Amino acid sequence: MSQSVDNIKPSYPLFRDDDYKESLRNKKASFEEAHSQEKIDETFMWTTTQEYQDLNFQREALTVNPAKACQPLGAVLCALGFEKTMPYVHGSQGCVAYFRTYFNRHFKEPIACVSDSMTEDAAVFGGQQNMKDGLENCKATYKPDMIAVSTTCMAEVIGDDLNAFINNSKKEGHVPQEYPTPYAHTPSFVGSHVTGWDNMFEGIARYFTLNFMEDKVVGSNGKLNLVPGFETYLGNYRVIKRMMKEMDVDFTMLSDPDEVLDTPADGQFRMYAGGTTQDEVKDAPNALNTIMLQPNQLVKTTKFIKGTWKHDVPALKIPMGLGWTDEFLMKVSEITGKPIAAELEKERGRLVDMMTDSHTWLHGKKFALWGDPDYVEGMTKFLLELGCEPTHILANNGNKRWKKMMDAMLATYPQGSDCEVHIGKDLWHMRSLVFTNQPDFMIGNSYGKFIQRDTLYKGKEFEVPLIRLGFPIFDRHHLHRQTTLGYEGAMQMLTTIVNAVLERLDDDTRGMQTTDYNYDLIR
Repeated sequence: MSQSVDNIKPSYPLFRDDDYKESLRNKKASFEEAHSQEKIDETFMWTTTQEYQDLNFQREALTVNPAKACQPLGAVLCALGFEKTMPYVHGSQGCVAYFRTYFNRHFKEPIACVSDSMTEDAAVFGGQQNMKDGLENCKATYKPDMIAVSTTCMAEVIGDDLNAFINNSKKEGHVPQEYPTPYAHTPSFVGSHVTGWDNMFEGIARYFTLNFMEDKVVGSNGKLNLVPGFETYLGNYRVIKRMMKEMDVDFTMLSDPDEVLDTPADGQFRMYAGGTTQDEVKDAPNALNTIMLQPNQLVKTTKFIKGTWKHDVPALKIPMGLGWTDEFLMKVSEITGKPIAAELEKERGRLVDMMTDSHTWLHGKKFALWGDPDYVEGMTKFLLELGCEPTHILANNGNKRWKKMMDAMLATYPQGSDCEVHIGKDLWHMRSLVFTNQPDFMIGNSYGKFIQRDTLYKGKEFEVPLIRLGFPIFDRHHLHRQTTLGYEGAMQMLTTIVNAVLERLDDDTRGMQTTDYNYDLIR
């Protein structure tokens, strides 16, 4: 079973060798105590029925593949968007290992993040000493200009007080009194990763501005603030910046991990790269206004900016697709007095042309999709603009208010009448839905591949292909550099979606003299 240096195989072909197949058969026979294949197939088929779906949707105490992550993950991403900032998690080492590997698998980049390694004794007596040692070691070893502290389940269950712990650490000289240490309580057992991002950003904004508002005057710096929220498409940061520059708008991206999550391979390691500066955060209340790019997830941030910075925060939607990008740019123009650039008008026209070209193939196609509330809302809107039918719409971390907005939006489109919106549900629920009311495609993250494989196992005619758009994308490379926002993002998503439809058509018509009804090369 050893490999030869002249013929090294990866796992897929390697495990098809006879000796590996024999080893796996012996393992199954000797150790698994498995049911017969007939019983497995019988149970599998039952899980594809309406009867099973009814039982599945009655689940209360079990989550299977939740389509969300925990709060500290979002807090880490938010902290990475600030210049020379080290995300610091008050909790166990295992939690931070999870956050780092999760982002590492998505971005294919090393992720800087530390913890104070709380263990059993800290769970009993509290983590104050861990905080003292951790902050001191972090500053000395990694030399950040700021340490952004968040929490995990353990610290929250025992009730550790970050404000007190950090202040005590400073009083005892573990870090200087003036050293920036914003924090956020991010309990993993409530909310999700988008909540954690919101909490961490509000914590940073509060740290630098709450007690320093005396000399702040709204509009005095002439800038526009943009708050991205939990955003993992690096192209989205770049396209928003490009649009602002083309309109000659002076702006500040509040949390910008674009560079640190996409550093070049030029022989130089960069633990810190780019990011929003502390001075930019301190100056942010002087801006003309602040726009939330993902308003559904930025509840605490919006409340703080309205109440403390006195910005009215325009009521916009995520700038995805045609209509909501229009609204975003028109609002930017209204706030800043800058006209929408001619290049952006041309870009919009190209998008409309693309939508017209592809309408024939997309009209009436049914999609199941899932993800975070703002992303799902934007994707649903764009699918409706394309003439598609988003049949099953799921956001585990969506709330009743969000569902009400989604239902209202769907009601404005003729093809929205048969669309269902699900909140608090997971991907095992989605699996039931695609079996009992089969869509043409799924749009979602990498975890959807297991649903696609299950549908294929039932039979080729039941297969529901997965279009990978969202977070996380683990099993494909470089998709995180693409764009979903603005006209450019709509073009990229349209290209991805319509070509998936055409690829499926080719797949369905490959049978020689059986399904190859024509040989067209122009579609």
